[in-house]
Amino acid sequence: MEERLQKILSARGVASRRAAEGWLAAGRVTVNGRTARVGDKADPERDEIRVDGRLLAEPARRTYVMLNKPRGYVTTLSDERGRKTVAELVTGCGARVWPVGRLDLDSEGLLLLTDDGALTQRLIHPSHEVEKEYHVRVEGDVAAALPVLRGPMELDGIPLHPARVEELGPGLLSVVIHEGRNRQVRRMCAAAGLKVRRLKRVREGALRLGALPPGKWRRLTAEELRLLGL
Repeated sequence: MEERLQKILSARGVASRRAAEGWLAAGRVTVNGRTARVGDKADPERDEIRVDGRLLAEPARRTYVMLNKPRGYVTTLSDERGRKTVAELVTGCGARVWPVGRLDLDSEGLLLLTDDGALTQRLIHPSHEVEKEYHVRVEGDVAAALPVLRGPMELDGIPLHPARVEELGPGLLSVVIHEGRNRQVRRMCAAAGLKVRRLKRVREGALRLGALPPGKWRRLTAEELRLLGL
């Protein structure tokens, strides 16, 4: 299937799409011996694509894992303080994967891990505005807090995108945000006079945690990969 060359180069890990466009404009890319230009398409299964005369390498197999992170684990590959890490929970996936974004020590729920750098940047960069939904168990005056949480808020003097906040039940909120600021949901709740008792991420973009048990992981399905544009 034909795709734009900058997308093909990005998918193969050669360069970002923006950098690939620069290479195309500079005449560094050829398809079947002819110099390609920005906007050209090719079929990577059929066409011979070269960059600076070198044949484009076959794509490396990437690993995409969803983990239901339990509380008490830090979202790092190693910890100088000897705390338990999410890396310990996915040792059986057969690859060295890293977390996409963070969940703090006391938070739980959906955490993606991968060895795909391009996908990582796409999901965590604020410009892409990937939604993250949390179920938050709180104490305090929820009725008074809701207008605050739904209204204009700042953290460290920086305005936040308006959050979508719904009451799911007594003391249980659904909070949907775009950013991934440090302990953002906890700090938003504190600013609204609420104390967070439990915080669980249940969705990131179109991916949902579902019934995956705490501490367990699974590979993303073909449909989930399609939703991520892979």
